[in-house]
Amino acid sequence: MTIRRQPEFGALQAARHRESADEFRATYGKRAGIEGTLARGLRRCRLRRTRYTGQTRVHLGHILTAVAINAVRLGEWFATVPRAKTRRSPYAVLMADALVA
Repeated sequence: MTIRRQPEFGALQAARHRESADEFRATYGKRAGIEGTLARGLRRCRLRRTRYTGQTRVHLGHILTAVAINAVRLGEWFATVPRAKTRRSPYAVLMADALVA
């Protein structure tokens, strides 16, 4: 349990209230899709590193990485590979089971 000062608590409550709005959910849904794309690029294509030096060649490396990610996605789509489900923490699974029971 954390006890916060009044200004911090007020800011936290305002943020939680803002997150419960439908507009925020629509905006966050777009962000979640982008985060998934970045995560895939980091895991599969080493997005944080490039083998080139110089701005022009690094830009070319970024373009080739984007093409590779799109090619992998198309390959998975043609092979009808199901999309991954969102992972849930063990605590979230436990709480969901407790609500059902």
